[in-house]
Amino acid sequence: MENKNIIKVKNLVKKFKDFTAVNNISFHVKEGEIFAFLGPNGAGKTTTIKTLTTLLHPTSGEIKVNNYSPVNQQDEVRHSFGIVFQDPSLDDELTAYENMEFHGVFYNIKKEIREKRIKELLKFVELWDRKSEQVKTFSGGMKRRLEIARGLLHHPKILFLDEPTLGLDPQTRNHMWQYVLKLAKDEKMTVFFTTHYLEEAEKVADRIAIIDHGKIVKVGSSKELKKSTKSKSLEEAFLKITGHEIRDEKASSIEGLRTRRKIWGGRR
Repeated sequence: MENKNIIKVKNLVKKFKDFTAVNNISFHVKEGEIFAFLGPNGAGKTTTIKTLTTLLHPTSGEIKVNNYSPVNQQDEVRHSFGIVFQDPSLDDELTAYENMEFHGVFYNIKKEIREKRIKELLKFVELWDRKSEQVKTFSGGMKRRLEIARGLLHHPKILFLDEPTLGLDPQTRNHMWQYVLKLAKDEKMTVFFTTHYLEEAEKVADRIAIIDHGKIVKVGSSKELKKSTKSKSLEEAFLKITGHEIRDEKASSIEGLRTRRKIWGGRR
């Protein structure tokens, strides 16, 4: 039996005054799929995630996340997903456990369930022994693992990851993806992630949407993208599809802070 579409996007447009950040895109993500948005910074990846996760209202188009509308059914949508932001979103002055506890309280998870789930997730990401230490003492990789554990606390059906490995070294990136893929399988969860790392999209994703200048220019598995462009590598396929190499730019910490405040009501 074919999996149903848990994310459905039709003719999505998002404009900021005269600038069109997302330009009439349509795509779907199947339940249980690992789906990647591959493109340079400024391509429209983060803007798309923000419309899917209730942070931005679309200018036009139709969106359904777990059969709910991010515009009219925000609470239902927010309970359907977990998210790891592009920029760090943990409270450095709190311990790992306290960061998890705060999230659980925010989602109204009962105390006995919350405590069991926190222990389970912190053990899985190998942070249980560090649960009482302040997050400011953690490495970048440890913080990412904690953010992933926190995002899964309320058993979401979808995990959104916006450039989750930005700034991490290759070994730490690989370890992080091992955790995510194992959790996705165990939790029967859909993963939607954005990246500008070609090898990351190729190794991790079931399907890849190449997005550039606000438009989706091609969707398919890595194998399909290479075959359709007669390319030997995903990098070569990307060059043929977009006409340029992928750019590498830093994320905006100011924008990341605004995002976190909006989705969690300004609470820290």
